[in-house]
Amino acid sequence: MELMYGLITGIGFGVLLQRAEVIRFDRQIGALLLKDMTIVKFMLSTILVGMVGVYLLVDLSLAKLAVKPLILGGNVLGGLIFGLGWALLGYCPGTAGAALGEGRVDALAGMAGMLLGAAAFAEAYPALKAGVLTWGDYGKLTLPGLLGLWHWPVIAAFVLGGVLLLRFIERKGL
Repeated sequence: MELMYGLITGIGFGVLLQRAEVIRFDRQIGALLLKDMTIVKFMLSTILVGMVGVYLLVDLSLAKLAVKPLILGGNVLGGLIFGLGWALLGYCPGTAGAALGEGRVDALAGMAGMLLGAAAFAEAYPALKAGVLTWGDYGKLTLPGLLGLWHWPVIAAFVLGGVLLLRFIERKGL
């Protein structure tokens, strides 16, 4: 049943990506050049809704929060590889899947690259685990935990800040 929930959620997310036009190549390039904020607005609103939803589900004991450790070396290296792939292809992993679902065959190159990248990561993991994945290991951190606060005031501050940022972007016409 969990796989079915994942499939339904994935299809729903793909539909939202398509309806928001964030899988269009010109939107992707516009975001990378900081000229089109459509993707920024979509992702910011997604993060805010997800933040509220996840913590609500956790508080209602309908889900468990599994925090991954903060490892700066892995995050920086992974972010650079992700950004390079996005810049070269014009799709991030989610938008590549949605574009492929829409019938865009150019996304196949990205999907193949993701599979090759996953295989290369699996092959290199032992060396990475002994090297870059030890750089800046801060353990399992959360912002509410660092601040010593209950999570809802932190979430409220982020939602307020996010809404104000979205309003600013809209007023500037970005």
